[in-house]
Amino acid sequence: MQDSAVERARNAGKRLFHFHGGLRLHHHKQASCQVAVQSVAIPPRLYIPLMQHAGPEATPLVGTGAHVLKGEPVARFNEPSIGYVHAPTSGTIAAIARQAITHPSGLEGLCVVLKPDGLDRWTRLQPMEHWQSADPELIRQRLCESGIVGLGGAVFPTSRKVEEARNFGIHTLILNGAECEPYISCDEMLMREQPDKVVLGALILQKAVAAEQVIIAIEDQMEEVFSALQAAISNADCTHMRLVKVRTIYPEGGEKQLIQVLTGLEIPAGCRPPELGLLCQNVATAAAVAEAVTEGKPLVQRIVTVTGNGVKRPHNLLALIGTPISTLVDACGGYTHDAARLVLGGPLMGYALASDQNPVIKAANCILVLSNRDIQSDQAEMPCIRCGECARVCPALLLPQTLNWQIRNDLLDDASDSGLGECIECGCCDYVCPSHIPLAEWFRFGKSEHQLLAMERSQSNLARDRYLAREARLEQLKQDRERRLGEKKQALRDRTSVTGGTMGQGPA
Repeated sequence: MQDSAVERARNAGKRLFHFHGGLRLHHHKQASCQVAVQSVAIPPRLYIPLMQHAGPEATPLVGTGAHVLKGEPVARFNEPSIGYVHAPTSGTIAAIARQAITHPSGLEGLCVVLKPDGLDRWTRLQPMEHWQSADPELIRQRLCESGIVGLGGAVFPTSRKVEEARNFGIHTLILNGAECEPYISCDEMLMREQPDKVVLGALILQKAVAAEQVIIAIEDQMEEVFSALQAAISNADCTHMRLVKVRTIYPEGGEKQLIQVLTGLEIPAGCRPPELGLLCQNVATAAAVAEAVTEGKPLVQRIVTVTGNGVKRPHNLLALIGTPISTLVDACGGYTHDAARLVLGGPLMGYALASDQNPVIKAANCILVLSNRDIQSDQAEMPCIRCGECARVCPALLLPQTLNWQIRNDLLDDASDSGLGECIECGCCDYVCPSHIPLAEWFRFGKSEHQLLAMERSQSNLARDRYLAREARLEQLKQDRERRLGEKKQALRDRTSVTGGTMGQGPA
């Protein structure tokens, strides 16, 4: 990276910039921020999905009938840098079966069904008492073993991000507290009520990646959060940590968009922030890191915003992973008479759920219950009129109308070349499209189809390479046989010639 870019990155937050596009949305956060975060009672059953991040399912470590303690590993991922899935409470394993999980595909997944014993007994915890002087690799290993993932929605394994950051060398750690979706307030309530834990997690992450400075970015409307975090930073005497207010515009909470606002640097396509000396983590992830390192607690619960006009008492709840969503709704007084749709996440980036029996997962930051009046009447999709509104608001500087045409015509490679992989699925293009084209859904579909195509090509190439290797091996065996046969024939001719010559000589 050029020296000027390095200097701009090191001066992150001292001057704010703008990213392309985006939307100014009316927020509805106050509805769920009126009272403090409350814990949800342990339900009769917990359904713990074994796919808790972007990637393959974990392998169960327990069998039906086994008794487990809270925080005990119940499944392990095959990749060593990802870690484990843990029991959210103590109890007995009732089943290990496939059932509906909280996932955009709506498909089933393997789950560990836990019957709580009501005691909520922890397994033996091992806090890192002197993490300030510990080897950073030990901290990274603790994050891996604790199942810490990004709690902003991407659920990328934190230990892997830390490992990547150390390999590139990080000078600035950014904590993302900019909740730009109009209904989600779980991070805001966390920063209000547990600012010391957020700051402590930031210090631990800074130690793990050897960053020079830490920036905590929050929205400019979070006055209570600003006061709480400012006090926590002062108490911790963190001279290398700064709190920065950014303007409230959607989707400023996106990693690349926030980095651009703080530094003015655009992350190139195919490039990751650590390559520019930057690491971005969610504030809830930082709090989970603090618990994992200083208390030895794995990630078994998270704060979930339950809100919308379809629920009686919007609230932020601390829920165990695997808790049925219906339990959270009941804790908020139940549904209103006109509740119509259940959404995981916000109204723009979230996805509809078929049932409230789906479990809470690590990515579940919000349960949005929409009423009939919130849902616009279905309008027929019309042809694209090439108005360019989607391109005007796209924060990734893409041409959504072009991507849409390419995907619909099965030109997936062309769509990939046009930047499909850079789409953050923010839904801005959907919001402004006058033709009511579900662009973000098409882009999700296009990404999955392109991944499937790439997988099929990889398998085809593997089969071709195996075939060519087999043909080469058979050809080599044929040549070896012909060579050995030729050598034997030549040896036989030589012996016959020598023997025949001797027998043909008589006495003088």
